[in-house]
Amino acid sequence: MITHKPSEDWFITPNGEARGYIQPHALDELWIHTGTRCNLACDFCLEGSGPDDKRLQPPKFDEVKAHIDEALNLGVKQFSFTGGEPFLIKDIITILAYASQFCPCLVLTNGTDPLLKRLAKLAEISTDNHPISLRISLDYADAGTHDLARGTGNFAKAIVALKKLHQQGFKVSVARHMAIDEDSAQVEKAFRDLFSLNGLPEDLPIIAFPDFLPPGAITEVPHITEHCMTHYHNEAQRRQFMCSNSKMLIKKNNQLQVVACTLVDDDDDYVLSDSLSASLDKRISMKHHRCYSCFAYGASCSES
Repeated sequence: MITHKPSEDWFITPNGEARGYIQPHALDELWIHTGTRCNLACDFCLEGSGPDDKRLQPPKFDEVKAHIDEALNLGVKQFSFTGGEPFLIKDIITILAYASQFCPCLVLTNGTDPLLKRLAKLAEISTDNHPISLRISLDYADAGTHDLARGTGNFAKAIVALKKLHQQGFKVSVARHMAIDEDSAQVEKAFRDLFSLNGLPEDLPIIAFPDFLPPGAITEVPHITEHCMTHYHNEAQRRQFMCSNSKMLIKKNNQLQVVACTLVDDDDDYVLSDSLSASLDKRISMKHHRCYSCFAYGASCSES
């Protein structure tokens, strides 16, 4: 049983104002974290993942099945998977095969060796009824810049993965980096040209993310107060925040835990419960520095 009590700044900003929050209203999407082990070790990784990282552990099928079933009872519409690198964990195909019987699934992957080695098994469990979609990390539209952090040759592997997945009928999308001073139209055009050159649809979905910084990073962002949440966002907009309609399952200290969203698992205040049902009653404080991206830019890890 999880009994963590949030710190005082969960409710109050350093200026003494009531901190902004989100009141969950549904469980439309359940994210399942496959652990922070990854075949790559990118210095910008928001999870701090790497080949030997054990901050978050890989779950087994028997451990997540009960939570998948609970989510179905709560009306979940999609299961999504992130890491680390999901295709490194032993049970990923079994988990996907089970979850995709009931809902569409989305998998975030770096598109390199772990995925390429399991493409055949992935194709075996794919169905039109509840499709499995994959989002490939392609930080930049050129190999040189992408491979600076991810390693030589990994841009080419990601392109191969995109082409093979598309040819096999999978829905694919791309996650890219978003620079503060970028010319977004020019960046988008570079990606569209890249897709066309490789026989991919030019309108392939692209999700752009700012730099979320590594786990535990401390950065100065404006504090979000209750006034901010009611003055700059109406009720309909607040319901679009990820923490309003999704949760994430992580395994930490050999225990499955429900976390408010995909971006805050480095702060124990955001561990809500070991039960999805219980987690839906808990207000989500906007105190994490990554919450500001959602507040200011509408950032979302979801595609639904």
